[in-house]
Formats: sequence, C-alpha cells, structure tokens
Amino acid sequence: MPSPPTSAVTSVADRLKNWIASVAVVGVACTAFALTPFYRVQLERPYGWDGFSCTGIQFLVVAACLYSALLGLYYLLEAAPGVSKSLRFWRVAGRLLRAPAAVTGQPLPAEDRLAVLATILKSFFGPFMLLATFQSFMNSLSNARILLAVSDWNVDFIEIFNRYVFWCTMQTLIFIDVAVFTVGYLVEVRRLNNEIRSVDPTLLGWAAALLCYFPFSTYLTVFVLGRQVSDFPQFDDPTAHIALNVALLLLMAVYSSASVALGLKGSNLTHRGVVTRWPYSVIRHPAYTCKNMAWWIGGIPMVSAAFAESLFAGISAVASIVGWTLLYILRAVTEEDHLRSVDEEYDAYARRVRYRFIPGVY
Repeated sequence: MPSPPTSAVTSVADRLKNWIASVAVVGVACTAFALTPFYRVQLERPYGWDGFSCTGIQFLVVAACLYSALLGLYYLLEAAPGVSKSLRFWRVAGRLLRAPAAVTGQPLPAEDRLAVLATILKSFFGPFMLLATFQSFMNSLSNARILLAVSDWNVDFIEIFNRYVFWCTMQTLIFIDVAVFTVGYLVEVRRLNNEIRSVDPTLLGWAAALLCYFPFSTYLTVFVLGRQVSDFPQFDDPTAHIALNVALLLLMAVYSSASVALGLKGSNLTHRGVVTRWPYSVIRHPAYTCKNMAWWIGGIPMVSAAFAESLFAGISAVASIVGWTLLYILRAVTEEDHLRSVDEEYDAYARRVRYRFIPGVY
C-alpha cells in the first residue's frame, strides 16, 4: 500500500498543531478567568428562572467545548494552513522559558509580536465577553418574559417601566453590543476581512482600555474616583424620570448601533480595517460619546444628592464623572495614535470625518 504524500502528512500535522495550540489557549484563558475571585462570584450565580436556568460556569464550559470543536472544523477545512497566532504564541512562550534573556534582549519579529499581543488580548476579553453576553441575554429574556405577562398597563405605568421596560430594553441593548464584540474576538478569518492586522503595543493604550472593564473599573471607582454612576437613575418628577431615562436608552441604542457597524471587526486595541458606516460617518467615536452622555444623565441624581450633602461632596461627584469622561478621551486618542501609525487610510478617514465626539465642535 503506497504511503500518503509527504505534503498531505505535513498539512494534517500543521492543522493538528494549530488546533491543539488554540484549544490550549482557550483552556488556559477560561481556567484563569474562572479562578479569578471577582469573576468566580458571577460564574457561580444561576441565571434564568425555575425550569430554565444554568450557572455562568456551566455556560462557560459548554461554550468553550463548542468553540474548541468549531476551531477543529475550521482548521480541518482551512484551504492553506499556515502557522496560527496561538501556535506562534506558544512557541514564543517556549523560547521565553528556555532562554529568557535571548527573547527579552531583542524585539520580537513582527508576526510573533502580533501573535503574542492578539492572544493575550483574546484570552482576557474572550471569556469576559462570553459571560457578559450570556448574562445580558438571560436578564433580557427574564424581563421580557415577565413583561409579556403584564395584562393591565394602566395599573401603574411608572412601576412597570421601572421594573421591566427599562431593564429589558437596557439588557437587550447591552446584549447586542457584547454579542458583536464576542464574535469579533472569537472569529478571525481572512475571508471575512476581519483579520487582526495590528494590536496597540503601548502600555498607555492598554491601560486606557482595561481601566474601562471589570475588575479594573471597579478598583478605579473605589480607590480613585470614589463614586459610582447609576445605570438606572431615579428622578422625583415622573415626567422627568421617563424622559431622561428614555433619552438614556436612546443614547445606548446609538452606542449599540456603533458596535453593530463594526460587525466582525469589533474588538479593542486592534486594527482590522477602518469602519466608516452608520454613526462612524458622523463622528469618529460615536460609542464613547453616547456612553458618556448616558453616564452624565445617570449621574444627575448622584451629583444632586452630593451637593445637598456639601459643596466638597458635590465637586467630588462631578470630578468622578469628569474623570471617566477624560479616561474615554484618552482611550480615543490612544486608539487614533495606533491606527494612524499602521494605516494611512485612517488619516484619510479622519480628514473626511473631522470631529471625534461632537459634530461641529470637537
């Protein structure tokens, strides 16, 4: 019986190496995520309702196994298998363990550096976004289920709005946002034109991005900024309460539409091609603008209560919100510095869309 061609054997071996390396990254990332105390609390919590619920860890395990199986299918069907980013990452890690001085003493080759940064990025955000997607979906579904059971909307509209309408809408919008980014982190295929071409290599860029996400955002709030803006602000006047919270939801809708506009290119700290459609045709950072405007609405009761307490408390409350806004400005600036450094197309886009945050102003 003739032996299979050497090229065929090599192809199978390459596919298997890529798959094993990727599954190893998935396993290490999910394990580290599950062992982190802050996330472990959320993972152990059940989501859903009687007869239809599961814990976060159950979902994460099933999702990781399914994703690993899909990776196997992808590598099996890949037309021309090369060296995956995951495999490059493990090779660099192996060299670092064997000869740390040789690896750290000189810059990594461009492909290896990209692989390391992209793998670290996906390892942090992948499990986090998966859990956030699951949480927002189940919370939205739970609220929608109760909302559909309401038979008399005239009983107390404010109470129904507060308990179900607002949260169902908010969780649905959050689900859309995080679901798009989850797919963006987990799916990277050249045919889909969403391959990661560059990852921001600067510490400032990474710090500005990570400080906006748990658990770092919690530490920043507790130890530096000191005050937390409400996701659902309460106002004494019923008309103002409804109007301001509807405005908040509309801002979050535009925020989510910006994520949808990114599509399969959605991910932090990366360059995957310049997106110019929908809200990105008006300003360059529509998501950051809308999120901050929503926070300013959410901060009105906090600021009002703080000023009622004392002038210093009021100024501290305003400073807290301003601090978050400045962080997002820094995040936008570092993102633009990265994109301009790797793609002239972004400069052309910035000349067409002149304003970062507010049309006609800045």
